[in-house]
Amino acid sequence: MKYFLFLLPLSFMFLACPADPSEKSEDEISQTETLTTAERIAQAHGLDNWHEVSEVNFTFNVDRGEQHFERSYIWRPKEKKITSFTSNDTLTYVQSKNLDSIKKQRDQAFVNDSYWLLAPLKLVWDEGTSISEENKSIAPISKDTLNKITITYTGDGGYTPGDAYDFYYQADFTIQEWVFRKGNDTVPTMATTFEDYKNINGMNLPTMHQDSTGAFKLYFTNLSIKK
Repeated sequence: MKYFLFLLPLSFMFLACPADPSEKSEDEISQTETLTTAERIAQAHGLDNWHEVSEVNFTFNVDRGEQHFERSYIWRPKEKKITSFTSNDTLTYVQSKNLDSIKKQRDQAFVNDSYWLLAPLKLVWDEGTSISEENKSIAPISKDTLNKITITYTGDGGYTPGDAYDFYYQADFTIQEWVFRKGNDTVPTMATTFEDYKNINGMNLPTMHQDSTGAFKLYFTNLSIKK
């Protein structure tokens, strides 16, 4: 179990204290006449409804062969309050820059896990990033010809600055696949699908990710979103 608890999440750590989602809602985006690709993708996944969300509950699951790992959360984004449940304990904390070592480690896990759920919205939420686009790119798993948008974390903050993520999206701006490239390497670290989209209270979110072999699966259960 320690393999999943520490090794897997540390490969996917994102910003420790992401920009407050409520600060970039549909009101701000509507001020521009032409939406960017990142904004269109975020809207396709429920950005316009995020400001109404008061609580998100979910269980983050990883299956790799015969091994299974999971942890669960109650997240109140407006309060930045998180309750984290593992097989060993339960911890409640409020996100800040001054977390002790125990809470910081737990927050690293939460940032990782919630990123998998809300990655399309991070294209407009997160600061200290650069965005690039490429039309008609070959998706790594399906080999479909899709458009691609890449977000690279250029700032010095967060848990792993310098990483890059390639999103392959469809005509309706929903994500079909993505690639994680640690340290913005040219060689992919991991590629997975975006599947089993669920529309809950206006949030359109993928609940299943798997690699090309199907041996690795990362998925969400017990997902609920309250207004």
